[in-house]
Amino acid sequence: MSPKADYFAHYEAIAAVSERMLSAARDAHWNDLIDLEGEYRLLVDALKAADIGVRLTADERARKFELIRQILADDAAIRDLASPCMARLSALFVGTARPARVLQELYGAR
Repeated sequence: MSPKADYFAHYEAIAAVSERMLSAARDAHWNDLIDLEGEYRLLVDALKAADIGVRLTADERARKFELIRQILADDAAIRDLASPCMARLSALFVGTARPARVLQELYGAR
């Protein structure tokens, strides 16, 4: 695979994982989302190595920016979906001296 093809394969893989993460968030499959975040991080780390020395044409830069735009849009949508859940969890801790007890009540009963 050429360096450019490898470079774009990394971006496309990241975009595909971010799309799967958004789907998991929409379905409230938070454990799946967490698993996918690990895969996402590995791909981003690998992209850093693939990025070295790649020179892009104007069309290739446009393709790259479209992939980045898609990834960022997915990220924003995931954050919007996760925010209400995080707010509810934070509200449980307000006024309690025992956050561990709240977590035990939430997850221990399942």
